[in-house]
Amino acid sequence: MIIALSGGVGGAKLALGLSRVLPRDDLLVVVNTGDDFEHLGLSISPDIDTVAYTLSGLANKEVGWGRHDETWSFMETMEALGGETWFRLGDRDVALHVERTRRLRAGETLSHVTEVLCRKLGVGPRVLPMSDDPVRTRLLTDQGWLDFQEYFVHRRCEPVVRALKFHGAEAARAHPDFLAALADPRLEAVVICPSNPFISVEPILAIPGVRPAMAACAAPIIAVSPIIAGRAVKGPTAKMMTELGLDASAGSVAARYADLLDGYVIDHADMSEVVSIDARVTLAQTLMTTLEDREALARIVLDAAAVLRRRRTPRGQR
Repeated sequence: MIIALSGGVGGAKLALGLSRVLPRDDLLVVVNTGDDFEHLGLSISPDIDTVAYTLSGLANKEVGWGRHDETWSFMETMEALGGETWFRLGDRDVALHVERTRRLRAGETLSHVTEVLCRKLGVGPRVLPMSDDPVRTRLLTDQGWLDFQEYFVHRRCEPVVRALKFHGAEAARAHPDFLAALADPRLEAVVICPSNPFISVEPILAIPGVRPAMAACAAPIIAVSPIIAGRAVKGPTAKMMTELGLDASAGSVAARYADLLDGYVIDHADMSEVVSIDARVTLAQTLMTTLEDREALARIVLDAAAVLRRRRTPRGQR
């Protein structure tokens, strides 16, 4: 069994690669929900939806999010009525949000709703929210505290980030199936996908019990850098790192996970950083532009994990 921790686009790409080289029941994708919010009365889970659309083959391959077969009558009508249109919702996407909202208001958990919707979409591996309890990422910026989607979509990541907090994380409970999987003797690796460490991975790690459970798990933990040659493949990762006083580098990302990592996969372009990383480093092509790239990187990650299992030193003794 493999656990993959994922945010949105970057994480979904590697999750797809893993899903194509592993049996469907051998992969558990645990997804960040810190980006979740309510908009136009609808409960929206952007990272869960990006992962679900990607794994089902429905994703818009040009942008990495939303559906490839989308239409936009809903947004056109909203604009004509003077409604809010800064968060773009396609017609087919709206249907998913309406159904999620209906089920949540009827008392179903987010994990159960996600399981049902993923099954309807034809997703093979299990997609699991990090928690059924609400956790919301907020950012302290030069324009004050902002909710994540306000910063990310409405203001297009333009405000300068000073700090982050995960509202509700201290009271949230990690999904019990996530914790059970970390303790399962069949677990062969935990893969931290190439997602933004601050807004995609650290909300998962901020939930009480997750970091200790990962530190205690017998399987190796291996991460893939979201940074290549000082730049993020997609999104504000490098910009945020600079604003937070960090080098925008693969090594700086590794340092965020230093207490957990056994292995780290970086791009060939970052070979000079190998000596500064306190984990077993694997060089690879980490830019995933094609389906073949996703599968190839997934195989490299799994092979690296297999080597770590054979040579592994207990995490606390490295």
